[in-house]
Amino acid sequence: MASKRILKELEALVKDPPVFCTLGPVAADDLFHWEATIIGPPDSPYAGGMFLVTIHFLPDYPFKPPKIAFRTKVFHPNINSNGSLCLDVLKEQWSPALTISTVIQKVCSWDKRGVKKSRPFIFKIIECNFLYLAKDPWMTKKGYFISFYCT
Repeated sequence: MASKRILKELEALVKDPPVFCTLGPVAADDLFHWEATIIGPPDSPYAGGMFLVTIHFLPDYPFKPPKIAFRTKVFHPNINSNGSLCLDVLKEQWSPALTISTVIQKVCSWDKRGVKKSRPFIFKIIECNFLYLAKDPWMTKKGYFISFYCT
C-alpha cells in the first residue's frame, strides 16, 4: 500500500510542484528514500539559501509520518542541531489524509505553527535569539548560515 500511495503523491507533485522546493526519489527503484532542495523564501533570513533535506517513508506510510531531516545546517526553532524537524504534523498531528506535499509546504513556510503549544516560551527564547543573530552584522554578511552552509 505504501508504494502505491507514494507513487500517487509523486505523480501529484509532478503536476503541481510546491513553491520554493523540488523533491523526489533519490533512485528510480527506491520510492521510500527522497531528497528535497528547499530555496529560502525572499524577504526572510533564509533568502538566497539552498537547503538539502532527506525524506524517508516508512513501510507503513501513510499510517506513520515520513522521517524528514535537514542535511544543510539551518538555524530555526523547529529544526534541531542534527537537522531533525520538529513539526506537529510529523508527530501527534499526523493523519493518513496528509500528503508529503502538504508537509513540505509547511516546512517551506518557515513558520512557528508547529511549535508545541504547551511550551511557547521555548519558541520565544529561540525566536529572540534568532532575531538577534539574524540582525548581527557578523552573522548576516548575506546571512552567516546562509552564505557558509547553504550556497
